[in-house]
Amino acid sequence: MENFLKLAKQLGRLKVVEKPLDVELEIPHVAYVEIKKEKPNVLLFTNPVDGKTGFRYGIPVVMNAFAGFDITEKIFGRHPDQIAYEIDKLLHIRPPSSLREKISVLGKLFYLKNVFPKRLSKEGKCQEIKITGKDINLFHLPILKTWEKDGGRFITAGQVYTKSLDGKLQNLGLYRLQVVSENQIIMHWQVHKDASHFFDQYYREGKKMPVSIAIGGDPLYTWCGQAPLPYGVFEILLYGFIKGKNPVLVKSTTNDIYVPEDADIVIEGEVDPEDFRPEGPFGDHTGYYTPVENFPVMTVKAVTMKKKAYYYATVVGKPPLEDKYMGWATERIFLPLLKTTAPDLIDYHMPENGVFHNLILAKIKPMYKGHAKQIMHAFWGVGQMSFVKHAVFVGEDAPQLTDYHKITEHILNRLTDKSFLISEGIVDQLDHSSYQPLVGGKLGIDATGNPVEKTVNVLPDEVLLEKVREIDGDVVSLKQYMTNTANPVTIISVKKTKPVKQIFDRLKTLKEHLRIVFFVDEKDNDLDNPYMLVWRITNNIDALKDVWIEEIWGADATRKWEIDGYRRQWPDDVFCTKEVIDKLRKEGILNVDDTFLKKFQIISL
Repeated sequence: MENFLKLAKQLGRLKVVEKPLDVELEIPHVAYVEIKKEKPNVLLFTNPVDGKTGFRYGIPVVMNAFAGFDITEKIFGRHPDQIAYEIDKLLHIRPPSSLREKISVLGKLFYLKNVFPKRLSKEGKCQEIKITGKDINLFHLPILKTWEKDGGRFITAGQVYTKSLDGKLQNLGLYRLQVVSENQIIMHWQVHKDASHFFDQYYREGKKMPVSIAIGGDPLYTWCGQAPLPYGVFEILLYGFIKGKNPVLVKSTTNDIYVPEDADIVIEGEVDPEDFRPEGPFGDHTGYYTPVENFPVMTVKAVTMKKKAYYYATVVGKPPLEDKYMGWATERIFLPLLKTTAPDLIDYHMPENGVFHNLILAKIKPMYKGHAKQIMHAFWGVGQMSFVKHAVFVGEDAPQLTDYHKITEHILNRLTDKSFLISEGIVDQLDHSSYQPLVGGKLGIDATGNPVEKTVNVLPDEVLLEKVREIDGDVVSLKQYMTNTANPVTIISVKKTKPVKQIFDRLKTLKEHLRIVFFVDEKDNDLDNPYMLVWRITNNIDALKDVWIEEIWGADATRKWEIDGYRRQWPDDVFCTKEVIDKLRKEGILNVDDTFLKKFQIISL
């Protein structure tokens, strides 16, 4: 971490905040605003404090390590596409037919020697200081509370190292960790995650599960923790492949789990299979608070750290955030591996305002009728891709997937009633839109065909709004997008007093003027902000219940409750606390205007 901070400083991208700031709300709010800038900075807070007690932490806080595409590339040592190219070469090694080819193949295989960890027999840098027994107090670490309605303080960038009951498999995962006492942490490993699968093994045997949590060190460790590798593959192997050198690990002091020897802080403990407690709420990467659920508790047995340690944390919430850049690297590096499942895949892209799992764009080489739908099913059956809710497929003639205006035009000009596939499958445990936990709708869109004829007679917004409001009084406003395409999009905001499907059915009388209609709540939605509308719509739809392909096409992205047949508790958006933002602006720590705050819905509209 120290080397990384020196690099960020050399690049002119390290912003040092020396003013004492509270670990509750103030520090995370500064990081949350900073990462949304066009060219964000890595942040170093040298004087974190507990605003309630006045306690001054002796450990600086580092945030926004992945502060842009350029910084992320520096962390990896080269462009992620180059790493993907190297993976692709390994995947396509063929038996050599000449001495020259044999030497080439041996060179590629020899490089793999760097993948495997080197395990030290002595203590590592992360064990220069050891805290055990009654001296353990997690509240002496500058652990943050990000959001006003969070259930407490959370470790947000903890590298969670675990192993299977038989010791044969190891795992590195990235999970949020709620601190509930001086020596106890609730482990939010979701049901689909590898660490949760390991825990099931200990649970069935009634045995306590050893866990070591590393914080800091090389930021690449943290990225490895979220890499979508198959079950049983130790994520730290990726570090060695990317860096071209063996990761150096050291044995924990109270268990036999190995962690990076250059981590800044390591928290060691055991998870009791009989101790489950309510965890949350927590404002998560979806931009919503996730509800309170029971998760297992870890009791800390030791805390070790460097003499000069840094506490690394990330902030999650509404996009764009640090995961925009982490996800970009993941997307690029794992393209060759995804192609092994879908060989005719050319490229794919996960827009950050689609919160990754909520929206994926894919370019394919369609070879036969129904090919796109075949690949949809392949995507929904592969690892973490199985969490994808909305997948849009285009042909090889489509524009760049990151040219959002052109690709949207291209898609809308190729849609017919037969373009849509609605299915059911697993969804992320954090997804709130599904009408039952863990299972929900999937929407696949095939836009690989030829352009279609435009049949919609587009009216000016104000004229169309008048006609729509005559039909239903719940409608507040509307805005049309892409009116030059064959399938224009109309966004309608409502003050909902009844199921939106009833409004949709009445609007069919305007089918000559409407094609695609999305419904959103009037509250906290700006119809002139398409970036955040994509975030809202992809978050709030369960395709099984909320998408209608009829005389016109519609989707309900409003908040749901009993009138919709929705029996779960719909979560609140995450918003920064206005008083804290005002204070930070007044003190000159935040230099953003109201337009910026509104653009990314940082505070409530």
